[in-house]
Amino acid sequence: MPIGSRYTLFLTALLYVAVSQTALAVDKARDFVLPTDSGKIELSQLKGKVVYLDFWASWCPPCRKSFPWLNEMQQRYGQEGFAVVAVNMDKSHDLASAFLRKFPADFTVAYDPSGNVAEKYQVQGMPSSFFIDRNGRIRESHMGFREEDTSQLEDTLQSLLMQ
Repeated sequence: MPIGSRYTLFLTALLYVAVSQTALAVDKARDFVLPTDSGKIELSQLKGKVVYLDFWASWCPPCRKSFPWLNEMQQRYGQEGFAVVAVNMDKSHDLASAFLRKFPADFTVAYDPSGNVAEKYQVQGMPSSFFIDRNGRIRESHMGFREEDTSQLEDTLQSLLMQ
């Protein structure tokens, strides 16, 4: 095979991988129904909103830092069609309740003690978060929470709200 043909084949393969990775970034969010303290939440009912889906646990130190920021974002952008859904992964509801007394949530908290929904989202660590656009597509995901990343997260949020 001539060198030019190998180069073209290489570039084509590289482009295919890049397009495949982009397709993963806009994967359809998996629907779920989970209990909350006031009933239940079904993700598909939030279509038309930008959703920050956050998986967390009471033992997670970064989660303690993320809740004040999530409250601030919910307050700042809720009227523009933004919703935080924080899915607790603790086996014991009492552990989640104790956490929430220390770090109150001004957004929806759901409970997934079996881990079934977290498995659908292939959650690998706490917290793991997903930005879901108004059409129900995952636009970005990240693991962990660092205060120095909040500007970039807010930029992503603003961008999705403007779409």
